[in-house]
Parts: sequence; structure tokens; C-alpha cells
Amino acid sequence: MTDIKTPLYDRHVEAGAKMVPFAGYFMPINYITSIQEEHESVRKNVGIFDVSHMGEFIVEGPEALKLIQSITSNDASKLIIGQAQYSCMPNEKGGIVDDLLVYRLGDEKFMMVVNAANLQKDWSWLVSHNKFDVKTTNVSDSMGILAVQGPNAHILVQKLTDTDLGKIEYYHFTTGKIAGIDNIIISATGYTGAGGFELYIPNENLVHIWDALFSEGKNMGVKPVGLGARDTLRLEMGFCLYGNDIDDNTSPIEAGLKWITKLDKADEFPSKQKFIDQHKNGVGKMLVGFVMEGKRIPRHEYPVLNDTGDVIGVVTSGTFSPSLEIPLGMAYVKKEYTKPGTIIQIDFSRKTIPAEVVKIPFYKK
Repeated sequence: MTDIKTPLYDRHVEAGAKMVPFAGYFMPINYITSIQEEHESVRKNVGIFDVSHMGEFIVEGPEALKLIQSITSNDASKLIIGQAQYSCMPNEKGGIVDDLLVYRLGDEKFMMVVNAANLQKDWSWLVSHNKFDVKTTNVSDSMGILAVQGPNAHILVQKLTDTDLGKIEYYHFTTGKIAGIDNIIISATGYTGAGGFELYIPNENLVHIWDALFSEGKNMGVKPVGLGARDTLRLEMGFCLYGNDIDDNTSPIEAGLKWITKLDKADEFPSKQKFIDQHKNGVGKMLVGFVMEGKRIPRHEYPVLNDTGDVIGVVTSGTFSPSLEIPLGMAYVKKEYTKPGTIIQIDFSRKTIPAEVVKIPFYKK
């Protein structure tokens, strides 16, 4: 299968991006600046990500809510028009098909935003569970997303729109005009913990709006930001990455995502009873955050040991935190090792190095 170029591919190359295959797309890891510089730009100022590889499904019809409720763990009935919700789609064995955002576009119309790596799997899952009076449309190939993130993101985006961005609450959205292009979804969401907006844009308008943002942001020091900094930013916040921290075999209860798993909603959804039992009886492992002693960086799938050398878990994500200037990570460990302050050992093959279990998020504003 040939990797797809987003409409902004040439802009990334012009900006000096290191392009790599990712989830079926060519995506920028970082530009001529370093991952650390791009990371700091988002934390302290503003940065722009091309996340057009993400997938979008439209779900509309008289029973649209019933379909959403039957396949997602959160309670979409609580959404008002103009509100978004973080959720997941559980499978039948207690794992996670994908994590996603659910947008309520109208009384009978929703949008699901899914991970690029799971796009076809998610679409098949949605279609196979559609037993309702609902029309589903995969608009992923015609829609792109720009994530404008950072404490000054609102200043930059406001230069290009008459929409009062100050009225858009966190995890809410509106539709407005950006750089002269109408009907752009302006969403106060993002996966960085730095605030900002995600702009849902028809592919034919992506380059125009990208150029307008950088033209207006020239005197602000705005930077393009790649997937490298996106990963360090989300990990500092303890946000899960599908394929690393959650997957088809991890339960949302184990992953600390009970808050998006509404066990008391009336609607049935896959593995609901399993999650009720897990909540009642506990689980054998939990996802925790940890910080390393020293400067070695933990990596995905490194074993986690106790003081006597027994394997008690596995690292799911790890990095060097640009904001905190320490190596940190997340891991699934046996429940008796999940208390903050517990010392665990990370196995670096030739050497084990101590780490301390801590509460997440690692980075606090």
C-alpha cells in the first residue's frame, strides 16, 4: 500500500520537515527546528500541527444517537449541539477498538473523529453495528484538520475570523469563517494540554488556511510542529496513545479511563458487563505514570521489575520531557505497585534503573 500525502505535503517539505510513513500517510516528525523547540513553542506560545491523517465519520438520522450509544463507552446523550466528547469504542472481549472524539453537530447528526491507524477497522466496526435508521458517511478523504495549539493560539486564530473565540468553551465547537472560508468547524479541543483549537477544513482549503495562519503568525513566532513534539506534549499530560498505551487487549478500566466509561447509562455497549465487574472487583494491572532516576529514556515494551527482579509489568510509552527536563513514561503494572511513591525497576536489557510511580499528569500548568 502506498503512503498518502496530505494536501500540505509540499508545505511541510518547503519548511524542512523530516517526512516519514505514519499510519498510511507521509507525516512530518519535526522541521528544521528540533522536537524540543517545537514542544516549547506549543507550551509557551503557539504551534500548528497538520493532523489531516485522522479519520472522520458522519452519523445522521432519526436513530443516530442510539447507534453512537450502542458502540461507545461515554454517554453521548449528555452532549448538546456544539459540544464534543472524548470516548472509546470497546470490543466484545473487554479491549478497545479505538479512542475517539464524538461531536454533536445536530439533533440527529454526529461526527466521529478516529485515529488514522484504525480508520478502516473503525469504519468496518461502525458499519457492522449499524442496525438503526442511520446513514453513515466516511468523509476522511475530503476533510483535513489543523491543530493550532498553545497559550497564544486564540490570538492567532482570532486574527482570521469574526467568530468570538472567547465564547467557545473547552470541548465545545462552532462553525464559522476562517481566512475567508466559510463552514469551518472551530473546536476548542486538542491533545497537547496547552489549549487551542482544532480546525476541520475541506481538503481544497487546507493550503489556503495553513498559509493564512503562518502569514498572520509571522510576527508571533508561530512554528509548524510535527508528530515528535505531539508525542512529548501528550505524554507529559498522561494522555493515552492508541497502539502504545491502549489497544484491542487493554480495558478502559485498566487504562484509567473509567471517567469515559459510563457504566450507569441505560444503553448497552460491548463489554459493558465486563467493565462493571472490573470496577466492582478490581483489575490485575493498571496504567501508571513514572519518572526515571538519571537520564536514561524508557521505551515501549521495556519490562518493569520489582526489587527482587520479578516482571510486574511493561512500559507502554516513554520520552525525555522537554518541559520538566526528566525522562518519564507510562506502564502497566500489577495493582500492588500502582501507589504513587512506589519504586519500580525499568529493565534496559543490560541494566535496571529505578523509577518512581507518580500521579499524572506529569506536567501541571
